[in-house]
Amino acid sequence: MPLVRIDVAQDTSTDTLKTISDVVYQAMTSTANVPTHDKFQIIGRHAGDELVYPAEGYLGVSYTPGIVFIQVTWNSGRSTEVKRAFYRAVASGIHERTGIRQEDVWISLVEVNREDWSFGNGEMQYVPAP
Repeated sequence: MPLVRIDVAQDTSTDTLKTISDVVYQAMTSTANVPTHDKFQIIGRHAGDELVYPAEGYLGVSYTPGIVFIQVTWNSGRSTEVKRAFYRAVASGIHERTGIRQEDVWISLVEVNREDWSFGNGEMQYVPAP
């Protein structure tokens, strides 16, 4: 059910992108009860002027041109503890497996209702028809 958008600098290698993709998926399945095979992702590479962040930092976090933006749209209802565990698993997993700074792993969650999904055929798979 999640849809993940991953946005990185254009010079990010294919291997690094695959690793980031895999880490996010593994974190979702291990911390947030996302079903196996529920891996829908959109990955974009961007020129340096297309990834905008505060050069002076924000909330005590500094950023570099290696910033990775991750936006996850998923069903609402997960606890704060689950979300924290997800953030930690993604940031530490990406850092451990790629060397990208944890500070450069920026994550946003967008929560929606179960009826906000169609996985094809114009159907609302998560909500039975009346």
